[in-house]
Amino acid sequence: MTDTLTPSTTPSTSAAPVYTVPQERKIVTAIPGPRSKELQQRRLAVVSGGVASALPVYIKKANGAILVDVDDNQFIDLGAGIGVTTIGHTDTSVVAAAVEQTQDFIHTLFTITPYEEYVRVCELLAEHTPGDFAKKSVLINSGAEAVENGVKIARKHTGRRAVAVLDHAYHGRTVLTMAMNYKAMPYATGYGPLASDVYHAPSSYPYHDGLSGADAAARTIAYLEKVVGPTDLACLVVEPIQGEGGFMVPAEGYFNALQTWCTANGVVMIADEIQSGMARTGKYYASEHFGWTPDLVLTAKGIAGGMPLAAVTGRAEIMDSSQPGGLGGTFGGNPVSCAAAIAVFESIQRNDLLAEGVRIENTLRAGLGALKEKHDIIGEIRGRGAMIAIELVQPGTGDTTKAPNAAAVSSIAAYAAQQGVLLLTAGTYGNVLRFLPSLAVSDALLNDALSVIDDAIAAL
Repeated sequence: MTDTLTPSTTPSTSAAPVYTVPQERKIVTAIPGPRSKELQQRRLAVVSGGVASALPVYIKKANGAILVDVDDNQFIDLGAGIGVTTIGHTDTSVVAAAVEQTQDFIHTLFTITPYEEYVRVCELLAEHTPGDFAKKSVLINSGAEAVENGVKIARKHTGRRAVAVLDHAYHGRTVLTMAMNYKAMPYATGYGPLASDVYHAPSSYPYHDGLSGADAAARTIAYLEKVVGPTDLACLVVEPIQGEGGFMVPAEGYFNALQTWCTANGVVMIADEIQSGMARTGKYYASEHFGWTPDLVLTAKGIAGGMPLAAVTGRAEIMDSSQPGGLGGTFGGNPVSCAAAIAVFESIQRNDLLAEGVRIENTLRAGLGALKEKHDIIGEIRGRGAMIAIELVQPGTGDTTKAPNAAAVSSIAAYAAQQGVLLLTAGTYGNVLRFLPSLAVSDALLNDALSVIDDAIAAL
């Protein structure tokens, strides 16, 4: 790295990015192609069957918003590694920062001999997470590890045991986090006994419950008071926009009402921004859309451009509750990942990527709105920024029972893959298509993908 890691002074505007892969979809073989089929056979012999893949094509290169497989097919990537490559695959500034850091040193372990890169990432997190109070962070490796540490810190700070989450939540696959998920299959089935003292409260799901934010919050609070008891509750962990659950956006005022109740009862309210944070929604953190300031914020996925890094950031007095040595880990805050994260923060600022999130939302909402007019299986369009979803329902039920249509979701995703568009599915009932592209995706690519989805729905 350079001698100093002070914020970049690069102007806020820059030339158009230069891509090493043409930003277009191109299918030259059957999907999967012959080389991918060969690799799939090798995989079956040595990779655990518990590790699933949405699409068995094997990637050899990625750039911008395009994936290139080993058979030279090019896919429009509307998943970004489930929200990881937010600023684009192999972004030049991230690659350069990581390479430069590997030439200085790759690992020392911050808890043995610290380094400036870790400190700089924590400074950037303090600057960009919601809230104007003193904040501190701990850096770790993954989203699930961030959730585990957030819970651990909240329990230490409050001296309480219980953890509350919301219906339709997803928080990870570790022993604690699989107990925090709403869906058992495939995340928890057969892996019990699950962690105790985890409680699932009703959430705000306006498309289905029709409740105002105040009424939905009252329902959640009633559950917490009657089933858990505030004097035993250490923390309430929520996703501002639920990811795996189907990109549910709560009713206005829901989170602020919960935060008021948590503060009054000494409960730590934690925003799991692992999928929704780092400029994905047109704000640095999705919490900002709701005017909500959490006590702790969890960051992962998009923070380091594809390098493994996560963080817990929050009020200094809560973060300092842990005794020295109580937090940390061998690879947490690895210097190469930290260098990449610094480059991501600088790219967001330099290239005005918050505005790109807004652009992507506008393009997707316009295109999906047109599709909704044509196809009555689209029940709702929801989300923020480059985190948009459509919930599919049975024909004729969009204004009545809103019956889930998981079969249509599976068929559309399979059709799109054959045409060179990678789509992610989601939803408690498997009836949601989620759009999670990088901020590098162009309107032309989005509209091309939407035309494929139009054809896929028409072919049902």
